[in-house]
Amino acid sequence: MSETNEMTDLSFEQAVAELERIVEQLERGDVALDKSIEIYERGEALKAHCEKLLSAAEKRIEKIRLDRQGQPAGTEPLDTD
Repeated sequence: MSETNEMTDLSFEQAVAELERIVEQLERGDVALDKSIEIYERGEALKAHCEKLLSAAEKRIEKIRLDRQGQPAGTEPLDTD
């Protein structure tokens, strides 16, 4: 399985957890330069994956429309602007 396929199988929560581990490693500063570059690149890919998942979730969220009496009158797409 390629790294790209493996990443697309990660849930948002799994990707964030791995990203947090990467940040901790880099902040400690005890990782060799080559390994730092490698995990930084992985972190960038995880960040992009998380952003993609969040964008997809936002598009699926709907808000409830209320009529003049405050009663539910249907749904409409969430404004993301």
